[in-house]
Order: sequence, then C-alpha cells, then structure tokens
Amino acid sequence: MNHAADQGEPSSSRRGLAYALTAYGLWGLIALYFKAVDHVAPPEVLAHRIVWSFLVLAAVLAVRGGWGEVWRGLGDRRAVAMLAMSTLLIAVNWLTFIYAVASRQVLQSSLGYFINPLVNVLFGVVLLRERLRARQWLSIALAAAGVAFFTIAVGAIPWLSLVLASTFGLYGLLRKTMPVGGLVGLTVETLLLAPLALAYLIWRSATHHSTAADPGTYGLLALSGVVTTGPLLAFIAAARRLRLSTLGMVQYLTPTITFLLAVFAFREPFTNIQLITFACIWFALAIYAADSYHARKHRQFELVEPD
Repeated sequence: MNHAADQGEPSSSRRGLAYALTAYGLWGLIALYFKAVDHVAPPEVLAHRIVWSFLVLAAVLAVRGGWGEVWRGLGDRRAVAMLAMSTLLIAVNWLTFIYAVASRQVLQSSLGYFINPLVNVLFGVVLLRERLRARQWLSIALAAAGVAFFTIAVGAIPWLSLVLASTFGLYGLLRKTMPVGGLVGLTVETLLLAPLALAYLIWRSATHHSTAADPGTYGLLALSGVVTTGPLLAFIAAARRLRLSTLGMVQYLTPTITFLLAVFAFREPFTNIQLITFACIWFALAIYAADSYHARKHRQFELVEPD
C-alpha cells in the first residue's frame, strides 16, 4: 500500500477516497441486485456468481498479465491449502448473504457487517494472542450484550449476523497472511469453486430443477460476475492510495447502506428490540473508533523526537 500517496499527494488521496466510496457504496447496494434475483434458489444464485465471477476475473487478469502469479500461487502447497480454506469461507459468506436477501433478513446481514470489525478484534485475541486495551474490551462487551439481548428478547440467536461476521472475519485473517494479492486470490478461489458450481448448474438444468427459467433472469445472473468484481477492483485501487485507518472508517458505509435499504426500501420490521441491539453495536463501534484514533495519535506523539 502506498502510504506516501495518502500523505504527500492530495490528488492521489482524493482518487483513493473516491475509489473507496465506490467500492463500499457498491457493496452496500449489492442487496438490490440479489433482491432482483431472489426468486432463484440461493444455491443456484451462488453457483452463477462463482462461474461468472471467475470468467470476469480471468479476463481482467489476462488483460493485466496476472496469470503468471496465479500459476505460481497454485504451485505453492501452503498457499493452495490456505486458499482452499478461504474459498470455503467466502462461499459460506456469499451463500449466507444471498439467503438473507431472499428470506427478507437484510437487517440481520447489516448487523453482521457492523459486528465484523469487533469480531476481527476478538479473533486477534483468540487466534493471534493480541492484548486489548480497556476500551477495546468495553466495545466487545457492549457488542456481546447487544447480541445477548436480541437472543433473549427474540428467543433465537441472530445466526445470520454471526455467520456473516465470523466467516468474513476469518476470511480476512487468512487473506492477510497469504502471499497473493486480492485480485489473484479471488481468481484462485473462484477457480477452485467453478468446476463444482458449473456441474451443479448443469445438473439443475438437466433435471429441470433450475429456478432460472427465463432469458431475463439468466441475463441478471450473468451480471453477477461484474457485480462481484467491480467493487473489488475499486477497493484494490483505493487500498493502494489510502491509509488502512482511512479505509477502516469508510468500511462502515457498506452496512449503513444495507441497513437503510432493509428498513426503507425492503420495509423489513425495525422493532424496539432491533433498535436496542443496533444501538449497542453502534455505541461499541464508536468506542472502538475513538480508542483507535487516540492510540494512533499517541503513537505519532511518541515518534516525535524531543528538541
């Protein structure tokens, strides 16, 4: 990532911010696309998304000349094993989100992506033995209280939210340790899944089980490749130009847009129970963001040498 661009080149930083707003904005609006194909069975939508995404990514890499990096990655057993795990995680995450839209539970998906940064912090403690500051513990406790309140009040665990947050958190953790970039990594992941996805689609069609029965629906499903890769390319462009802290703040645009769509566009019920749950999460995120800001300022202060 080019930190110098964020610090010394205002025009590059502005372009980076525009790319970041585009990426996270499109990810927030993606529920509209899956709403348009919610009459198709979620596994079938997932299979189309995998196949069409692979084709688009393959074309992009062919233009960029990135297939050499793909083959090198496939020649590394450790990288392949890690990519296999990340492939499973992203497949579960995609399927869960598609199901959430199809079953009118977009609000739960929004909650999951609001929780995700705090889940990442928790994974850092459990898996990487990181030490947390007091305010970080407080933010996690508040988020846990929100989830516990929802579970007790509704009588059911918000499993969609927790699956989305945990799979995406583990996926991000794995991808950070891989020696491949985002574009190449997603290409390999879709490459690993594409044969199974294509075989599933052929079986559905041959046995007349397919729920994509008209040309218009097929056209929409074919767009899933662009819908998936477009935000990713914008994110990669943003990551080269912006600080991680800047990206970290912009990331909340995605669940915010999803939340607004769920409440105002899809008319999902937003009761006092959900209000209290979201309030706990939002307050936890505010504490977490403030703590991160103060910690960053403190580090910058320590780096300044005395006169």
